[in-house]
Amino acid sequence: MLAMTTACVLLGACATKPLIPYSTDTPPLILAPATQAGIADQRGRFREIYCAVLEARGSEVPDNRPCVDALTRLANEPPPTGKPVDLGQSRRHLIAVVVPGVGYDCFRAWLDSPNGVVTHLRRFGFDGTMLEVDALPSSTNNARQIRDALMAMPAPDGPPRIVLIGYSKGAPDILEALVAYPEIRSRIAAVVSAAGAVGGSPLADDAEQYQADLLRHFPGATCTPGDRGAVQSLRPATRKAWLAQNPLPTGLRYYSVVTFPQPEHISSILKSSYDKLSRVDPRNDSQVIFYDQLIPGSTLLAYVNADHWALAVPIARTHPTIGALFVTQNAYPREALTEAILRFVEEQLTDPKK
Repeated sequence: MLAMTTACVLLGACATKPLIPYSTDTPPLILAPATQAGIADQRGRFREIYCAVLEARGSEVPDNRPCVDALTRLANEPPPTGKPVDLGQSRRHLIAVVVPGVGYDCFRAWLDSPNGVVTHLRRFGFDGTMLEVDALPSSTNNARQIRDALMAMPAPDGPPRIVLIGYSKGAPDILEALVAYPEIRSRIAAVVSAAGAVGGSPLADDAEQYQADLLRHFPGATCTPGDRGAVQSLRPATRKAWLAQNPLPTGLRYYSVVTFPQPEHISSILKSSYDKLSRVDPRNDSQVIFYDQLIPGSTLLAYVNADHWALAVPIARTHPTIGALFVTQNAYPREALTEAILRFVEEQLTDPKK
């Protein structure tokens, strides 16, 4: 998604054709309440855990904010459970393995961001790493890279510890890997969509691959075009057809963290893409509509009050001038959010009834 937005900014504007073009080449679809679509709603418990983390960590984590402002409360959120929250050392020593979105490898050197999330997680017995995938190819290409990276890791000597977190296009890349390569499943404790483009984005219908390829000219970029399939992989027709034809493997735990920012929490540079996507639905994070971020049959953890970049790309921390002028809503307590995700997953893995 970052590639498409940056390309549109560089070009001045993208095309104005319909974001969702007329087509009969689509599987039957339905927009239904999440609970009627097999989604387990655990927002109440996750809010308890995340709020406890934010309160306990305070100024220890950058960009901390009150819990009421960190999450967006939608109607019918389940009530809190009242159960205590364990903020001690991890017993499962879960590892957050993040698969990034389009273009990340092109601007990673420019971002030059110390991995504060990993440092934070290690304080509490967790760990984290970035799984490198190509920046501009298709989900099919990147699924193979995910498979190879996971198989190169030491096999677990007990229960699996890897929590695969797919950000943006990283989510469909992960889902394709799970379907295509069953040998990786025993190594995975859980799968999380974090602002994942699970159902694609209508913005991809309004973009071409050459626009994403502009990121190859980003200062310091070393990324290659690969099969040049990133934009096609993100088109809603592609993603929804893939989901219809590829049931996700059972026996794994799937979770969804959805970005659903209040409009004032959209960075100024992302306003144009937010407005464009609002022609379909204003409940978007500037890149993906909220309902397209859910993994089918997953557990819904949260609606996060952050735009698409704020969730995972800490631009303003290393480039404060750009932050002040363009990514004006980039501050978000990512370290605390990742800790809360791992604590929720660990709680569920520990309790066989959940």
